[in-house]
Amino acid sequence: MDNNKLIVTAAPHITSTDTTQKIMQRVCLALLPTLIASVIIFGINALILVAVTVVACVFFEWGYCKLMHRENPTGDFSAVVTGMLLAFNMPATLPWWMAIVGAFIAIVVVKQLFGGLGYNFANPAIVGRIAMAMGFAGAMSSYPHPVNNIDAFASATPLAVAGQVGSESYMTLLLGTHGGVLGETCAITILIGGIFLIATKVISPTIPVTYLATVAVLSLVAGEDPIYQLLSGGLLLGAFFMATDYVTSPTTTKGKLIFGLGLGIITCGIRFLGTMAEGVSFSILLMNLTVPYIEVLTRQDRLGIAKVKKNKEGAGK
Repeated sequence: MDNNKLIVTAAPHITSTDTTQKIMQRVCLALLPTLIASVIIFGINALILVAVTVVACVFFEWGYCKLMHRENPTGDFSAVVTGMLLAFNMPATLPWWMAIVGAFIAIVVVKQLFGGLGYNFANPAIVGRIAMAMGFAGAMSSYPHPVNNIDAFASATPLAVAGQVGSESYMTLLLGTHGGVLGETCAITILIGGIFLIATKVISPTIPVTYLATVAVLSLVAGEDPIYQLLSGGLLLGAFFMATDYVTSPTTTKGKLIFGLGLGIITCGIRFLGTMAEGVSFSILLMNLTVPYIEVLTRQDRLGIAKVKKNKEGAGK
């Protein structure tokens, strides 16, 4: 007797062993080299700041869900990733209480109030970073020098003084031995983490490659040094770790190309035409808001459904 049974289930029929937890754990692993580099560059303050922000994000997610009688989602590591990315957008000397405020905005205001993971309209860490930059402008722009000169503060990141005498060399930018926030210093470790995410298929290379290529081309057109623009500021961190967020980026290949192109245009527009040296955070936020429209315009036609042909005859016929 044949024991085979026909089992009817709802789509999708092709599944993967990957889970949200495993994907987020890989992102944490990809961020680890940059975390180690930031501790070496800025000292133990960097590690403490990351720990405080991560703990705060996990606590706020657990506390809000407990208060609202929702299932505890902290085991999926998404709050840990948000905490790490948020901390990477802060200078090592930022007061801890400010970091906690940023964590509250990212987790409660941006993520949980909109329904939790999968429903947030923008990347939580990006919105938290922008809110902190607006509310704590002085503290967020006090960039410490590397630990061998930790008592001194840089008045600007290398991006703000690009082209000026004394601005950092390519090697300095690659190694991260300059002032700035934790995640915009060591370009080598960010690249290593980004390549790891692509190699493990956590992210598609379409968005980061399109984003970086657009910035490079527009930099050449504007007469700027493309290598300096690529290695400076939060461009690499944003391209590999924040613009590729599953929830707030397009799912179609055409959509990803448009998304990356838009990111590059807005970033360069802010950098070259605006009064701010950095434009990555605002470009990601603005493009996050356009994702629903990009999805509609680039979605694939349903298989087996014939396209409706437009009537070429006159309206009166």
